[in-house]
Amino acid sequence: MFSSERLKGIDVFVCVAESGSFKAAAEKMNLTGSAISKSIARLESRLGTRLFHRTTRRLSLTDAGTAFYRTCTSVLADLEEAELSLQAENTEPCGRIRIDLPGAFGRAQVLPIILRFVQDHPLLVPHISFSDGLIDPFQQGVDVVVRIGGSDVWPDTVEHRYLASEWHTFCASPAYLAKHGIPLTDGDLEHHQCIAYGWVDGNVTPWNFAGDHRGATKRRQVPAQFVVGNGEGLLMAVTAGSGIAQLPSWLIKQQLEEGTLVEVLPHLATEGMAINLAWMKSRQALPKVSALLEVLTASLTPTGGISGSPGLTVTPMSQATADRHDPQTNPTTADAKPSGHGIIRHL
Repeated sequence: MFSSERLKGIDVFVCVAESGSFKAAAEKMNLTGSAISKSIARLESRLGTRLFHRTTRRLSLTDAGTAFYRTCTSVLADLEEAELSLQAENTEPCGRIRIDLPGAFGRAQVLPIILRFVQDHPLLVPHISFSDGLIDPFQQGVDVVVRIGGSDVWPDTVEHRYLASEWHTFCASPAYLAKHGIPLTDGDLEHHQCIAYGWVDGNVTPWNFAGDHRGATKRRQVPAQFVVGNGEGLLMAVTAGSGIAQLPSWLIKQQLEEGTLVEVLPHLATEGMAINLAWMKSRQALPKVSALLEVLTASLTPTGGISGSPGLTVTPMSQATADRHDPQTNPTTADAKPSGHGIIRHL
């Protein structure tokens, strides 16, 4: 059974943790230093653990204090959000919302959508982070996550939705091709400088090639002379003439249009990694979360198109696969799959 005793001292604890000292917290809360000290002592006694390391010069959280701080800030944020929701009659998205996006794709394609969404809902307080690693929204307190690739297995506390898939295109700079020639087959890549994506652990991501049969994809390592662990870094390297790269077409749309990059091996271009939207099940009913999910789904899926996201289009891939093998058809003009999923490519 819930006891109101559990709420006592939480606001003081959070203030001390964020202020870094009893004195600073006392000034912020308009209390005496003695009152602050006694409140923390009572809280530690009730919890049966020390929350702070205390020295004459500094105050810092213990491991238990750090974990408790995360929980307390989450609880206080939920209470504030509940009050704001009531003030907005439970319909207007409001309060703090944490969003985590993949680096390059998030900045280029998702952030513009979110910025317009926030402008339409001024009571929202967005906290947007960028990371390319896998995260658990529940464990890290993130409301909405957009992810490219990763595991198909999701925690029970997390709901997810497939949005689309990337369209991977081979490209190089005109200067590089003038010097080294244009590859006509995947075998020709053995004689070219390939720029690949690499991870911190030293692994290098293989390249995908369209197979000999409809819908088939071959995946293999290429001899990489240049390895970069960031999509925008890969773009810089290939634009500078360092070699040939396989990049998602949403990332290179502008360069292809301007002629600073040229597509090569178009018949081998293929579907890339899946783009997923994920969120905590427990927060889906909150207006701020449900409204953002609706906007992102409408903007980044085949049924909704790519509203406000320049350089992307999503259409059925079954036609793309057929066109890729039809010599009368431009192999880069279509893209989606019979299931209704889609792939993202440049216009």
